[in-house]
Amino acid sequence: MTATQSEPTITSSWPPGLPRSLDYPEVPVGSILRAAVRRWGGMTAFIDHDVELTFEEMGRRAHAVAGWLADHGIGRGDVVAVHIPNCRQYPPLYYGIMLAGATFSPTNPLLPAADLAAQLTDAGAKLLVTWDQVLPFVRGALAQTSVQTVVVTGEAHIHDFAARLELEDGDVDLADLLAGDPTDRHLDAEVDVASDLAHLAYTGGTTGVSKGVELPHRNVVTNVLQSACWTSGSLPGLDEDGNVTLRQVLGEEEIATRLGEARIINLTPWFHAMGAIGYLSGLVMAGTTTVIHMRFDPVKYVEDMAKYQVTAIGGAPPIFVALLQVPGFADVDLSSVRGVSSGAAPLPTTLIDTMAGLMPNATIGEGYGLTEVTMQATGAPSFRSGTRKPGTVGVPVFDTEISIRPLGGGAPLPAGERGEVCIRGPQVMRGYAHRPEATAESIDADGWFHTGDVGILDEDGYLSIVDRTKDMLLYKGYNVFPRELEEILFGVPGVAGAAVVGRPDEEAGELPVAYVVRKGDDAGSALTAESVMAAVNDRVTPTSGCATSSSSTPSRSRPPARCSSANWRPRSARRSAVSRSR
Repeated sequence: MTATQSEPTITSSWPPGLPRSLDYPEVPVGSILRAAVRRWGGMTAFIDHDVELTFEEMGRRAHAVAGWLADHGIGRGDVVAVHIPNCRQYPPLYYGIMLAGATFSPTNPLLPAADLAAQLTDAGAKLLVTWDQVLPFVRGALAQTSVQTVVVTGEAHIHDFAARLELEDGDVDLADLLAGDPTDRHLDAEVDVASDLAHLAYTGGTTGVSKGVELPHRNVVTNVLQSACWTSGSLPGLDEDGNVTLRQVLGEEEIATRLGEARIINLTPWFHAMGAIGYLSGLVMAGTTTVIHMRFDPVKYVEDMAKYQVTAIGGAPPIFVALLQVPGFADVDLSSVRGVSSGAAPLPTTLIDTMAGLMPNATIGEGYGLTEVTMQATGAPSFRSGTRKPGTVGVPVFDTEISIRPLGGGAPLPAGERGEVCIRGPQVMRGYAHRPEATAESIDADGWFHTGDVGILDEDGYLSIVDRTKDMLLYKGYNVFPRELEEILFGVPGVAGAAVVGRPDEEAGELPVAYVVRKGDDAGSALTAESVMAAVNDRVTPTSGCATSSSSTPSRSRPPARCSSANWRPRSARRSAVSRSR
C-alpha cells in the first residue's frame, strides 16, 4: 500500500501481521468457485425467497452451464451479456460463463432499449441472458446487435431450477443450461489470465457515453483477493488442487467473524462492479451465506437481519438512511452485526454516529473504487484496533497507490490539498474497449488512472472524496463541491436525505440548489425552507452571497459555499448523493 504524497505514519491503518504486497496466483476466475466448492461443500451459499443454494450445488450447476455454452459454440473471447436482477440462478450462471472461458458482460436490466442495444453492439455479445418479464422490451433492442442466442430466466427459476417458462420458438430456457452434465471439463484450462477478458463491464454513463471496461482474469482475481484479504484479515492461498482460497491470519480479537461463518443480506446489484467483485466472488471465496434481496424493502430487510442474525451489512448511504426510519429499528437486536461497509457514495458522519450507537459491536467504514479499477482501491481498516476516520474512505489496499494531482494537471499535491484522485495498481483496467483515445486520456504513461474524482490525502494516507469534477459547480469563478454542502444538510435535525445540484444563473454562473427529504418525525415536520437555509448559512463563510475555497487555495476548515437564497425544495422521493460508481 502506498499513498504517494504521504506515507502513513500510524500503524493502526494497516492490518497487523499482513504484508503491504500480496502474492496473486495466476489462475482464472473459475478457480475461485472450484476452491469454494471443495472447502465449503454442503454449506449454504445463497438464500433467495427462503430457497437455499449450497456451494456444492452452485458448483454442479455452474459446470452444467459451462458445458452447455461450450457445446453451443461459446468459449474464449465470446461475450455473454447478462441482463437480469440478483437472483439464486445468477451465481451458477456467472461462474458457468467464467468456467467456459467466455467473457461476462453485465447489463442493468432497467436500461432503456436504445442503451441496451448500444451496449450489446459495442460488446459484440453473442449470447444474451435476460428476464422473462422484460423479454418483449428486449426483442426490440436486438435487431441491430450481434446477439445470436437469447436465454431466458425468471422468478420461477428462483424456486425451482427445473421450472419451464413459456417461450417463443428460438428462445432458450435457462433450465436447459442448469440441468446439463455437471462434470468439470476444465474448459478454462487454456485461458490466458493476463490477456483473456473475464469481464467487459460498462461504466454507468454518468460521465458521458457508457464505455466498456476491459478486465482480464488476472484483474478480477487480484481485486477479489485485495478486497477479501482486507476485510477478513487473510492471505491468498492455494488448496490441494491448486485453486485460490483464503488463509485467515488475524485472530478473533481483530476479526470477530471467521471465514465460513459470515451471514449477510445483499442488495448490491451483481451487474455493478462492487456487486460482482465484493458481493459475489468475495463472499463465495470467504464461505459467506448471502441472503439475496432483489428489491429494497426496508421492513423486510430488518426482518431478515433479525431472522438470519446477520454478521455484516453493506450498501450505499440511502440504504442505511431508510433502515433507520423503519419503525422499531432501534429495538431490534443487532448484537450479531460485526461490520458495516458503505460504498457508492459518501457516508455522512452523522449517519455513522447514529449507526454506531445502534450497532455497538460493529466496525463501520467506507471504501472507494470504480469500475475502471475492477472494484476497490481503498478501504477503512476492518480490524478492531484499526483507526477509522469518519469522512474518509480509508487507505489504499494492498499494492495500490493513490496520488492527488491538480485538477488542471501537474505534479502531485502535498497532503491536505484537494485535487484529482489518481490510482495505480494491478487492478487498474487494461483499457476501454475500442477506445484507445479514451484509454490514453485516462491512463497516463506511468500507469496512473485519472479518476475524475476530487479528493484529499491526509498526512496519514487516508483519502477523503470531496466530489466528482463533473459535479463541481462554478459560482462566480469559485469551485463549489456539492458533497460538502450535503454533509451539512445531513446534520440538520429532521433531514433524512439531501442532494445538491447546480442551477444555471446568468449572474453567478451556477447556484447550488438543495433537494431535501424530511424525516417522518416532529423535527422533519418542523422543517421550513428558512430553517434549513439558516442551518446551512451558519456553517459557511459569506462572500457576496456565496463563497468557495478555490482549488489553488484549498481549505478543509470551511464548507465551500454559502447560499443566501432559499434553494430548498422538499422532495417526496429520496435522491442519493454523488455516486462513486460510474
